[in-house]
Amino acid sequence: MYFTDRGIEELVGRRGEESVTFEWLAARLQEFVDHNPQFEVSVERLATWLARLDDEDD
Repeated sequence: MYFTDRGIEELVGRRGEESVTFEWLAARLQEFVDHNPQFEVSVERLATWLARLDDEDD
């Protein structure tokens, strides 16, 4: 198990029944980077990966 799995499991445990929009998620990611600029590259990579999930070229 990766260390991040615990955070993901907590997210599902606390908010797994909720529905959110990508607009809401984008705002939370921007807020996170504003408070934690050292994670900007990681958040950008995650956002790009999510945006391109359905691309057949990848």
